Amino acid sequence: MDRLTRGGPLFFFGEDVSKTVLKLTGITKTFGSVVANQDVTLELREGEMLALLGENGAGKTTLMSILFGHYVADSGSVEVFGEKLPEGSPRAALNKGVGMVHQHFTLAGNMTVLENVMLGTESLLATSHDKQTALTKLSALMDRFCLEVNPTAMVKELSVGERQRVEILKVLYRDARILILDEPTSVLTPQEADHLFATLRQLVKEGLSVIFITHKMREVMASSDRCAVLRHGCVVFESATDATTAEELAHAMVGSEIPKAQRSSQSTDIACEILYLDSIYISDGTDKRLLDNLTLRLNSHQILGIAGVSGNGQAQLADLLCGLIEPEYGLMTIHGEPQHRPTPADMIANGVGRVPDDRTGTGLVADMTVMENTATESYTLPPVSRRGILNFKKIAAHAKELIETFDVRCPGIDTPVRKLSGGNMQKLILARVLSSNPSIIVVNQPTWGLDVGATAYVHQQLLDAAERGAGVILISEDLDELFQVTDFIQVMYQGRLSAPMPTHEVDRAKLGLLMSGNSEPEACETGGAA
Repeated sequence: MDRLTRGGPLFFFGEDVSKTVLKLTGITKTFGSVVANQDVTLELREGEMLALLGENGAGKTTLMSILFGHYVADSGSVEVFGEKLPEGSPRAALNKGVGMVHQHFTLAGNMTVLENVMLGTESLLATSHDKQTALTKLSALMDRFCLEVNPTAMVKELSVGERQRVEILKVLYRDARILILDEPTSVLTPQEADHLFATLRQLVKEGLSVIFITHKMREVMASSDRCAVLRHGCVVFESATDATTAEELAHAMVGSEIPKAQRSSQSTDIACEILYLDSIYISDGTDKRLLDNLTLRLNSHQILGIAGVSGNGQAQLADLLCGLIEPEYGLMTIHGEPQHRPTPADMIANGVGRVPDDRTGTGLVADMTVMENTATESYTLPPVSRRGILNFKKIAAHAKELIETFDVRCPGIDTPVRKLSGGNMQKLILARVLSSNPSIIVVNQPTWGLDVGATAYVHQQLLDAAERGAGVILISEDLDELFQVTDFIQVMYQGRLSAPMPTHEVDRAKLGLLMSGNSEPEACETGGAA
């Protein structure tokens, strides 16, 4: 698609706010033979919200890292408020009022939330820290943006979603004039997301400028003034948002039409119960209940969606189903057989496949190769291993088959996983899990940070697995995702599950209320039948 430019200066309150506050000119960046950015020119205006879209690996993160000083461009320049920004200096970007929430977190796990937010905002020569003033400011920001998190909690104890909230708060705390946000609403309820964008719109009207990277077309169309699309490192599309459509943007991102994920046929097999959780109770050792009287049923051929704001017990539910934690009370049965203190190996043997939310932390070993990662859950089993001796020829052949079947784009099976894009990491995890034909699949935030093409691929794999007879538990904070692929939805709030609701009967506003605790979840006594 040819590059398009539409629309003119934007106006708020009768003022011309077309003044350029950020200008990237001719940015080119290569990593060996890989061209991440090629002659990228992009502008951000005062009082503007710009949506930046593109496939995983299209160069969005690299471009923003050059802007923020983490990378140095091979050629090109960055200007902020009319002055050239020194290359390779995050401090210079911060001093110019550029704040960035990175795709991968940059938090100190052994420090509290408040300490992380304050980090770098005070002189190294300071003999004391004014934590009370900082706490007052942080609390006001949390209330204003609906980004609740415990200021005294250690970051290493937070969920993935809670850590993302801390990253957003860090930027807001520094009074940035240019905000760069990567997937800013992935941990918010619909009402909280609406509130956040309403607040951002008000700040934009006051002169703040925002670039947000997102894969949620609803956010792009509802909140941005202008949008730009990167493909293969080049800007291929620019438009005023009200002059384009979600379909046109998706086409620009991938260069072709995106097939809609759907079940190819209606299975005639009779659904049967394959997983049952009865009155599960798990606490954190104090009075806090992580899972509270939780009851859940899953049938074959069924995709059950678990909605909720991060930190309400979803991580514990996923860990329970993967054998990583044990319930203090309650019963779990798989295929009618009670499970007594199962280990992760037991759960794999019982046909449970896991797709965790943290790809590089718990899903994959980033410094190991693609080939090695394909065998991390089967290295003790034939034909990969016999009598404790690994068969590397079998592992290599299996890895090659998986990357071809699941379209994992990488230079080869010896490529370290850390060099793969987020979408290809997710494909690799799916390849490893689905190749073992599990009867129960637990997926936690499977499309977090993925582009529309990779998202459609993941959804189709889950739908195909359900069609073959697997039961899928899909834990997601993306309501669009849940509405698109699930059969039933339950809401998790403070460790409890609402009753299952047929997806086609669910009201989005009601879900939002359940997610925020404004409507009391009903204890789930019976599961939805497929």
